[in-house]
Amino acid sequence: MKLRVLFLCFAISLPAVATPLPIPDQGPALRIQGSNTIGAALGPALVKGLMEHQGLQGVHSEPGAGANEQRVVGKTRQGKTVTVEVAAHGSSTGFAALKNARADLAASSRPIKDSELVDLEPLGDLKSPDAEQVIAIDGLAIILNPRNPLNTLNTEQLAQIFNGEVSTWEALGGIGGAIHLYARDDQSGTYDTFKELVLSRRGKPLAGTAQRFESSEALSDAVSHDPQGIGFIGLPYVRQAKAVAIVDGDSQPMLPLTSLIATEDYPLSRRLFFYVPPSSRNPWAKALVDFSQGSKGQAIVAANGFIAQQVQAIGVTPRPSMPDDYQAITRDAQRLTVNFRFEEGSASLDNKARQDLQRVVAYIRSHGKLDKRVTLVGFGDAKNDPQRAALLSKLRAMAVRRELVKSGVVLRDIRGFGAQMPVAANTADEGRIKNRRVEVWVY
Repeated sequence: MKLRVLFLCFAISLPAVATPLPIPDQGPALRIQGSNTIGAALGPALVKGLMEHQGLQGVHSEPGAGANEQRVVGKTRQGKTVTVEVAAHGSSTGFAALKNARADLAASSRPIKDSELVDLEPLGDLKSPDAEQVIAIDGLAIILNPRNPLNTLNTEQLAQIFNGEVSTWEALGGIGGAIHLYARDDQSGTYDTFKELVLSRRGKPLAGTAQRFESSEALSDAVSHDPQGIGFIGLPYVRQAKAVAIVDGDSQPMLPLTSLIATEDYPLSRRLFFYVPPSSRNPWAKALVDFSQGSKGQAIVAANGFIAQQVQAIGVTPRPSMPDDYQAITRDAQRLTVNFRFEEGSASLDNKARQDLQRVVAYIRSHGKLDKRVTLVGFGDAKNDPQRAALLSKLRAMAVRRELVKSGVVLRDIRGFGAQMPVAANTADEGRIKNRRVEVWVY
C-alpha cells in the first residue's frame, strides 16, 4: 500500500501545570524500571521534558549505579536537587520492581501478562484506563546486512529462521551460506514481542545458536557488519542495517513505515506502555504519564525515533485487490493514522482507543469536519459466515460512532467490509484482534 503524508494534526494538548510537583526531602522523586527500548533514551528524554516543564534548571542525565541505569537530575530555583532514577533491564523487570516496591512506574514494550496482572492485583487493576497508558508505537524491524539481496520475508519464514529450521540463505532463495542469528536477551520486551508475534504462536523456541544482546544498538551494529546476519530490533535502532518488508498471512508486504506502524497494520508493530499502579501516591508518576500523552511529550516521542500518537491524514493509493467500494473511498477521502481496536473478546474499545478518541475528535474539530465529513470503516476476522463477519465489522464501526456522536460528530457513512483486507493472520488471537479494527476516513 503506497501512502503519502498530507498534513499533520496535534496530540492531546497538555494543560499548563498549575502547581509545582512536590520535591521529596530525600531519595529520588520517581523510580522507573523496565523496558530497555523505553529506558535507554525515550524514558529519560520524557523525564527531562517533564522536569523542564516544571521549571527545573540544569536538567541532565548521569550514569546510574549499574549498567543500563541512569539518573536524570535537575535543580529547583532554590537550588534543591531533584532526581529520577531509570533502570532499563527489560519489561519483565519493571513489573517485578512494582511488586517489590522498587519502582513507582513500570516501562514496558509489551502488554502486561495475565500472570503479572494477577501477581500485582494488590496494587489495583493495572489494566484499568488510568493504569495502562500507551505512550508510543514502535515497530520491530527485521534487519539484514545491507548487501543481502532479500527484500521480503513472511512471519512463517521468520519463525523457521529464528528456530533454526531454515539455516541457509539459499533455502530462502538468497545467497550467503549459513544464517547467523542475532536476538535480544530474555529480559527484553523486544524479545518478548518477537517471541509472541513470531515464535510462540507457531510453537517454536528461539534457536540456541542465536547470539543474545542486552543492547539494541550493539545488536544492530553486529548485523550490519555480518553479511550472513539477521536480527530483530526496535525501529529506532535499524541504524546501518537493512529493514525488509514483512507479510503476515494474507496481508500485503509491509515495510516498517511510519504510517503503517501508526495504524498498527504493519505485522510487527507494537505498543510502548507506562504502567502506574492505581494505588500509587507518587504525583511524579501521574505527571509523567500526563506529560507523555500531551503534545510536548509526543513531540519527544517522535524526536527519539518512535511513532507519536499524532493524528495524520494520509492518501491511500487504490489497489486492484481492494473491494470496489473501498477503492471509491480511497479516491475521495484521506485516512487518519488511527485504527480503533477492541478489548479481547469484547465490543468495548481498548485503552489506547479511548485515548485516541480524544485525538480524533480534536482533529475533526480543528479541520471543520464535524458535519458529515467522516466515514468509519470496520473490519473483522474471518468467520464461517461471510455475512456475519460483515455485520460484526459494521457493528464495531457503530460502536466508534456512538462515542464520536457524544462529541458532536455527525457521520457521513458507516461501512463494514467483514474479513476482507486482513492485516494479520487469523490463526492466532493476536492476529484476529488486529484484524478487528475500525478505520477513520475524512472528506
